Amino acid sequence: MVSYFFKGGVVGDRDEEEDEEALPSPYLERPILDKHLEEGASAGGIVFALASVQGWRAQMEDAHACVPELPGELSGWGFYAVYDGHAGSRVAQYCSRHLLEHILATGAATADEDKEAVKEGIREGFLSIDRHMHRLARSEGWDRSGSTAVAAMISPRHVYFINCGDSRAVLCRDGSVCFYTEDHKPFNPRERERIQNAGGTVTLQRVNGSLAVSRALGDFDFKEVQWRAPTEQLVSPEPEVYEVERSCRDEFLVLACDGVWDTIANEDLCAFVRSRLQLSSDLKDVCGQVIDLCLYKVSPRPSTATRAREKSASRVNTGPGPGTGRTRTSHCPALTLQRVSKSS
Repeated sequence: MVSYFFKGGVVGDRDEEEDEEALPSPYLERPILDKHLEEGASAGGIVFALASVQGWRAQMEDAHACVPELPGELSGWGFYAVYDGHAGSRVAQYCSRHLLEHILATGAATADEDKEAVKEGIREGFLSIDRHMHRLARSEGWDRSGSTAVAAMISPRHVYFINCGDSRAVLCRDGSVCFYTEDHKPFNPRERERIQNAGGTVTLQRVNGSLAVSRALGDFDFKEVQWRAPTEQLVSPEPEVYEVERSCRDEFLVLACDGVWDTIANEDLCAFVRSRLQLSSDLKDVCGQVIDLCLYKVSPRPSTATRAREKSASRVNTGPGPGTGRTRTSHCPALTLQRVSKSS
């Protein structure tokens, strides 16, 4: 989740002794803890669940997408994503509705599953929707928001992990974390080099002292160097895409925004989810418990509210055999859990 710092200046003819007027805080004095819960299933047996809560934010800026069955020849595929919005919700909401169609429009995902083609199609889909939103933002006067994106596209044989920003995906196999995506932070050497090449700086571990992620969709104020390609801007919309072969030893995967990972480590969350699944088969309830855990770990004092971020997560559970698994998801302002296993 991205944070901005604002401070208003002196207005009009006010006395110098008068306190400066600050802009409204993006955080609430008390968190909103009402959970939004969803669940469903595909014809092939994938069960999914979602949970979300607004938390300390003044408005809900996260979004999600759960599509257990893709159209046409890809009916055995699924797509699950968490979008962690910042500075508004417009980009996150638009991506939740349209990113998948931009990916599928490339035609790269087919039943015969050329892995490299699928990964390239996913990258092209991200660049395509970012270009499209940039045009809409200019013509329709959108807010100045942006969004990270973490997703999993699940085929009968592979899981394609997709990450753009500092949200994260984690795969649990045989009781431990066997894979996780890399966060895109401005202070990472590769990200810092791109930012500096585009004329920017990394100050306070932020792009130009403001933005706490180095890759995101939207955030068009950071994409105005006209002679540079989209992937060479201060903030890049290019995702990293990895494919992992599905295994009968896979248990579940987690997609979550940084608000989750700021409060709990990969292995700890994996252990927590496993322990709860041993007690309950209700994945929606387990997702809600993850949210509760993250909120509990954040101090309720208003002075520390900036550390509390919206979390959302979805979990997909694909049980034994291709297309016969179960998927379950939750978001804790932004958290998704998913089980992904197949028969050997």
